[in-house]
Amino acid sequence: MKFVSKNTELNFVDGVGFLTFPSLSEIGCVHHAFSTRIGGVSQGEFKSMNLNFKRGDKPENVTENYRIFCEAAGFDYDTLVSSSQDHHTNVRCVTKKDCGIGIWREHDMPSVDALVTNEPGVTLVTHYADCTPLLFADPEKKVIALAHAGWRGTVGKIGQETVEVMTEQYGCDPTDIIAVVGPAIGFCCYEVDTPVYEEFACLTELKPAYFTKSLGHGKYMIDLKETNRRMLLEAGLLSINITISDVCTKCNSGLLYSHRASGGKRGGLIAMMRLEQA
Repeated sequence: MKFVSKNTELNFVDGVGFLTFPSLSEIGCVHHAFSTRIGGVSQGEFKSMNLNFKRGDKPENVTENYRIFCEAAGFDYDTLVSSSQDHHTNVRCVTKKDCGIGIWREHDMPSVDALVTNEPGVTLVTHYADCTPLLFADPEKKVIALAHAGWRGTVGKIGQETVEVMTEQYGCDPTDIIAVVGPAIGFCCYEVDTPVYEEFACLTELKPAYFTKSLGHGKYMIDLKETNRRMLLEAGLLSINITISDVCTKCNSGLLYSHRASGGKRGGLIAMMRLEQA
C-alpha cells in the first residue's frame, strides 16, 4: 500500500495500522493515534477496523476492534470516553468518572462534538469518515482536546469554541496550544452545492477566496482544512503551532474510510488522545 505524506506518519503494530502526527509526538506528555481501516475483525463494507457502533456493524465486532486497536496503539480500553456527535458545536469537559461513555457505557449527553480534559489517564475518542479532526494539546497547562468538524461544525466555529473552553475552564494561553488539523476530505475532492458554499462565503473575516473555488453551474470546491486553520488563527493560535495533515480521506479510501468514496457504505475512523502521567 502506497502512503505518501510530509507530516503524517503511518505506523503498523501487530498488523494494525494507525496514523500519528510528529508535532504532537514531540510534545512528550501526549499520546495519540488516528485509526485506519487495517487490522480489525469486521467484514463486508465495514472491513476491517470499524470503530463506529452506529453504522450497522455487529456490536461485538466493534468492541473487539476497540480492544485490538487499543492494544496496538498503546491505550487502555477502560479509559475511553467517546463523543456523541451530530455536527453541532457543543464542547464537553470530561474526567475519569466519565470513562466508558459511548464505548461500554451508554451516552449520557446528546450532541457533543468536542471533548476536553486535564486529567492523565482519560482517553478522548472522536469519530470520522471525511469530516475534519481537530487535535489540541497545551503542554504548559497539560490540557488536551479533540473536536469533530464537519462542514456544519466548521462554519459553526467548533475549533474556536474548543479553544475558548480550554482558555476559560483550564487557563490555557492560545499561543501555547499545539494543534493538528487531521486527515479529512481534501480541497481536491470536497465538492458542494450552492447552499453549503454560501455558508462558507459568509465567513468574510477569513477571506473565503482562499478556501473556496467555483466550478460553475452551482458547484464549488471547499477546503475544510484551510478554513479550520484560519479559524484557529482567529482564536489566537500561532501559525507555527498548527499542522495541517496533507492526507485526504477520499484519495486514500483504501486506507481510510471515506463517506464520499463509499457512497455511505463504510465503517468509522477515530482519533484518540491521552495525557501521560507526570
